Amino acid sequence: MTRNPTIIGNILRGLGWFGLALFLITMFLSDFLAHAPAGMEFAGTELGPPSDAHPFGTDMLGRDVLSETLHGLAETGRLAMWAALVAIVLGGLFGAIAARLPRPLALTLRGLFGVLGTIPPLLLAIVIVGLTDHLFVAVAAGFGAAPLGFVRAFDRIDLHSAHSDYALATGIPSLSLLQRDLTYDFRHVFLTVIARALTAVTIIVSTASFLGFGAEPPARDLGLIIAAAKINHFTAWWTAVFPGLALILFILCARLAAGLEEGERA
Repeated sequence: MTRNPTIIGNILRGLGWFGLALFLITMFLSDFLAHAPAGMEFAGTELGPPSDAHPFGTDMLGRDVLSETLHGLAETGRLAMWAALVAIVLGGLFGAIAARLPRPLALTLRGLFGVLGTIPPLLLAIVIVGLTDHLFVAVAAGFGAAPLGFVRAFDRIDLHSAHSDYALATGIPSLSLLQRDLTYDFRHVFLTVIARALTAVTIIVSTASFLGFGAEPPARDLGLIIAAAKINHFTAWWTAVFPGLALILFILCARLAAGLEEGERA
């Protein structure tokens, strides 16, 4: 008996959104769930393995890895949500609006964002951070993810559909048609756009931090925590494995929520 791929896809999307909801609750309750405040040194012995007192072990400064993972997850989530907002506005929303602008301007914007879309999003974000400041890493990540979202939204619009032609022929203003399309068409894919953006910007933010272009102490996101633990990857695996698993699961949930097909880019 064959399974309906749509049903399976909906189940996976539901699991993705359920996972994201759990992560969101964990982020908001991170201070309550953590055993120690963020950055608290010598909460235990240095590089102590997982134990009853410290389920995820401790790092080279004696910080509780479980607590640091929770605080890092909250910081990653905060940066990712701001970055996703930038990506949604400049990508999906602006792309849908730009497609309905006068044709020469619309095609110019499509060409510009198409060129920007050929640049790896991480590289684009790093360049923006380099020209500004680490404080703008969320904005930079949003800018990095926006071009592909813009192109995807722009190309999805059919300006010569029977509905559009009929509406314009009956005297409905283009602005009213735009409002209608944004209300119904964009709303229809809004959750997918959010999940796509969240997937892309989380990868960008975390990788930028790992490379030294993201969060700066005392703020520590998961990317920075993993980077700080790299000298102990083989001797104290828990210092990187648990933050890494948290990051992987968060990105996996966002990708499932987006409903991406196999091989499709976020």
